[in-house]
Amino acid sequence: MDTFYISHGSPTLSIDDSLPARHFLKSWKEKVMGKRPTSILVVSAHWDTAEPTVNVVPRNDTIYDFYGFPKSMYKLKYPAPGAPELAKRVKELLTASNFRCVNEDKKRGLDHGAWVPLLLMYPEADIPVCQLSVQTNRDGTHHYNMGRALAPLREEGVLIIGSGSATHNLGALNPINKSVLPWAYEFDNWLKEALLDGRHEDVNHYEEKAPHARKAHPWPEHFYPLHVALGAAGKDAKAKLIHHSWDLGALSYASYQFSTRPT
Repeated sequence: MDTFYISHGSPTLSIDDSLPARHFLKSWKEKVMGKRPTSILVVSAHWDTAEPTVNVVPRNDTIYDFYGFPKSMYKLKYPAPGAPELAKRVKELLTASNFRCVNEDKKRGLDHGAWVPLLLMYPEADIPVCQLSVQTNRDGTHHYNMGRALAPLREEGVLIIGSGSATHNLGALNPINKSVLPWAYEFDNWLKEALLDGRHEDVNHYEEKAPHARKAHPWPEHFYPLHVALGAAGKDAKAKLIHHSWDLGALSYASYQFSTRPT
């Protein structure tokens, strides 16, 4: 099974029909992936822990980890079943690959980096979902290696999704002038070329290799889910840009599919 990196952009993706990315995700089963996964593992930008952590719950609560948005968004629910067996398997695979400390969170549900895209992709909320955290105290290679450790899940019917944003500088967003800023365009284009050319090590060391890396990602949490998805697809993975749109002048919704070879 292929792996994916989804740019989830703003939480308003959940209600704003003017966003092309919303329509892309709503067409997921028809145009991107018709095969139903047995379970879903989401690596979300919105769960940052010191060590890799999985949520182990029978059913996922919907976490509203955003503020000042329309009231209707706080009424949305995504009560997907938890995936405790998948969480156990994730922990097993990471531990076997020398990630010595892998924690369990037995209360946490799904943050908006997970439930907003899934609400559009699989609105029935009937597929078990597990979340895995990112570690902003580590680097891209750490997250790529996490993905490499999780590669066997692809052959077990698990859909691995990294959920972040190809560019994520909230201070640069402009609701009035939505023309794409040059630095955002240059970083986004560099990422596309690096992925399509298979330059995984450049992506792992994007801080040194990419133009305007610190401007595009002042903090790395929205980028690290890409490294996990890329690593899980294997060293010979082929990248495909499956959606691209912009909002607010600096927010790229670029999303990628990583086609895999059997582990």
